[in-house]
Amino acid sequence: MDSRDADLKRELDATLQTRKELGAEYETELVDSFMEKVEQRFNDTADRHVRRQLAEQQMAAARGTRPHGTGRPGQGAGVGIGFGERFAFVATSLVLAIPLSAIAAVNTGLSGLVVTWAGIVAVNAVHASGGFAWLRRLRREKSHSEWDE
Repeated sequence: MDSRDADLKRELDATLQTRKELGAEYETELVDSFMEKVEQRFNDTADRHVRRQLAEQQMAAARGTRPHGTGRPGQGAGVGIGFGERFAFVATSLVLAIPLSAIAAVNTGLSGLVVTWAGIVAVNAVHASGGFAWLRRLRREKSHSEWDE
């Protein structure tokens, strides 16, 4: 287990313990505080990933080659989904799974936890199957129309 994961787990445990001690009236503030920490962790991870990809692209441009994983949409694995998009989607869903699982388990027990994870798995399955292709097309069309103006 990564030390950052252990830190986040300790934060979640502390948040849940504090909620037990303070009661449900402070739940919103506690969840907001924990989500800020999760968001900061995700942003830090995403920043590192983006910086690494930019460095790889700069190195590839300096060598005159294509960087790994930067093929055109529709090439390679996935249905027009680039590695960065897949990584970001999976990372986001897993990061959000932590507080969602905690909230579901505390408020509804095992049944809520099962429903929460069924939703997380379903959203990831739809994304992996290319089910959000219409959204990517819409974004692409919008970005192209902005260039035309």
